[in-house]
Amino acid sequence: MSREFILPDLGEGLTEAEIVAWLVAPGDEVTIDQVVVELESAKSVVQLPTPFAGVVESLGGEVGEVLHAGTVLLTLRSDAEVPDVAEPAEPGIVTSETALAEESGAVLIGYGTRQSTVTKRAASAPARFGRRTGGGVSAPGAGGAGSTGPRSNGAARLDAARRSPVVSPIVRRLAREHGFDASQLLGSGHDHLVMRRDVESFIAEQESPTAADVGEASAGSATTLPTTPEAVASLAADREGDRRVPLDRMGRAAAAHFSRSRREIPEATVWMDVDATGLLAARGQLREATGERFGITALIARFVIAGLAKHPALNSSFDAEREELVYHSAVNLGLAAQTPRGLLVPVVHGAERMPLRTLRDAITARTEEAATGVFPPSALTGGTFTLNNYGTLGVDGSAAIINHPEAAMLGVGRFIERPWVVDGALTVRTVTELTLSFDHRVCDGAEAAAFLTFVARCIERPVSVMAEL
Repeated sequence: MSREFILPDLGEGLTEAEIVAWLVAPGDEVTIDQVVVELESAKSVVQLPTPFAGVVESLGGEVGEVLHAGTVLLTLRSDAEVPDVAEPAEPGIVTSETALAEESGAVLIGYGTRQSTVTKRAASAPARFGRRTGGGVSAPGAGGAGSTGPRSNGAARLDAARRSPVVSPIVRRLAREHGFDASQLLGSGHDHLVMRRDVESFIAEQESPTAADVGEASAGSATTLPTTPEAVASLAADREGDRRVPLDRMGRAAAAHFSRSRREIPEATVWMDVDATGLLAARGQLREATGERFGITALIARFVIAGLAKHPALNSSFDAEREELVYHSAVNLGLAAQTPRGLLVPVVHGAERMPLRTLRDAITARTEEAATGVFPPSALTGGTFTLNNYGTLGVDGSAAIINHPEAAMLGVGRFIERPWVVDGALTVRTVTELTLSFDHRVCDGAEAAAFLTFVARCIERPVSVMAEL
């Protein structure tokens, strides 16, 4: 009996992912929770474990293909061999051949599987999705010149009478924003499924000047110069030597996320300089007492968690549709991290339940994952508050963008020696700047300032936080 491993929801509304690398091949035997594939979503590269054990029967796509949530990622054959010809079982009776394999204890967001009796696909059969070729993407089952030749022009590919399947809401929205219905395109996916590349290709064809326009414009014909803003900008870039770099999937997702945050959240900012000399001394004492290293980020994270317990509004979110504040019971601490794939915010879930040593280890694990940009599927979802230690970039402060739908973000600047007045005398101290960006809908400036001064007091006198633990 075969089992189908369905591509799960990768979180944060992400419905598609590109296959980066297969870690198994047909014929390989795999165990429960063994990592079988690396996928690139709009936010990160994730490694997915299989929830079933068995022998790999077929792969759901090739490297470079984009799969959608709910489609088959991998087909496994259970250890019990299935006869080539099996007698149909009576309704309601489960035979030994149809017994389900042991399932995984791993949690995959939105994961669902279904039992399957699909036979092994022949090597000559078309792929489940269009395969990449040297000249582009060919549709499964497409034959002759139509599968490898150039596409027809955009106007010819749009048919008001056509109703092609469209799975991804991103694809539907992208088409809608450009004034057409995605289902009217002839998709390049399985059964003419409309893929994102189909919509983007159509948009590019509609917005780009034709070859004739460009040729005549370069010849100096005043009547054939392109008049659309996009065409004029394209030609100007060619003349002036500018370079255009299209955003990748992650860049587009980040741009949309930042824009939404600025558009929807009425944010305000408060900041203050803090004497961190006491924190550095306490860290040294902690190392002497335990023989273990504790990073500055872990210590400040512990102070932040204590502060959120006193000021829960900053660990909330605003439900605009229902006009309600949602106070979160758990502190899922986001850690803004610069990775090889750009800015990401991995999350330490349930941080309020962690003692300092456990919190330190969890932060260290996320930091190590950030170095490669590869995170488990749940690591980028569910944050309730973000800590941004941008001091590692060599800056003192930043007007940071709140990580929607969170209500606040605390930024920590670089630690630097500065003149400081202590007991009326000028001395040299190690100083940092704390910056709190907050959603003014969830609290006013007084509560934000109270939270900030609490964290600042903990940094200046770490022993003061003992009463809050």
